[in-house]
Amino acid sequence: MLTDEYWSERYKTGQTGWDIGYVSTPLKTYFDQLTDRSIAVLIPGCGNSYEAEYLLQQGFTNITLIDISAVLVERLQRNLQFYIQNGSCRVIHQDFFTHQGQYNLIIEQTFLSALDPSLRSKYAEQMYNLLKPKGRLAGVIFDFPFAGGPPFGGSKEEYLEMFKPYFKPVIFERCYNSIAPRAGNELFIKLDKL
Repeated sequence: MLTDEYWSERYKTGQTGWDIGYVSTPLKTYFDQLTDRSIAVLIPGCGNSYEAEYLLQQGFTNITLIDISAVLVERLQRNLQFYIQNGSCRVIHQDFFTHQGQYNLIIEQTFLSALDPSLRSKYAEQMYNLLKPKGRLAGVIFDFPFAGGPPFGGSKEEYLEMFKPYFKPVIFERCYNSIAPRAGNELFIKLDKL
């Protein structure tokens, strides 16, 4: 179900209820604390990439975006053309689980909730494999059980168990600055590769 065709159709028809239209406050707050703008950053399941656009506007120079939707990737390649041409951004149409590379930082923003829960241990392992030594996974995940999906929710306890073989939690707590509709239902994570 969670194929290129499925997600492309949702982007074509505007069925993107997860899209808030701008970089989320918890991620913007985190990004504003980063000082090394040359770090290699990956945003998998990147969606409309407000996070990437914000980072690029702040002078980050090594951003990689991956999404399974061909429709979305084509749109991003047009919208981010300036940054792609100057070499500070690349947009890849690919399944996250087949991607290879090494990154200092991977950003999580609604990607985990788009994946079937049966893929979660594979997700954690792939995140680990894509991070350089001392790499970090940071972002926002839902701390709320959804019926059906996507989105697929979960709990702090199950996420901690999922990440345990690969990461040391630095921060794993409820967001204090979520947007109003998501208040009380998001966790901010900052996890260092073991």
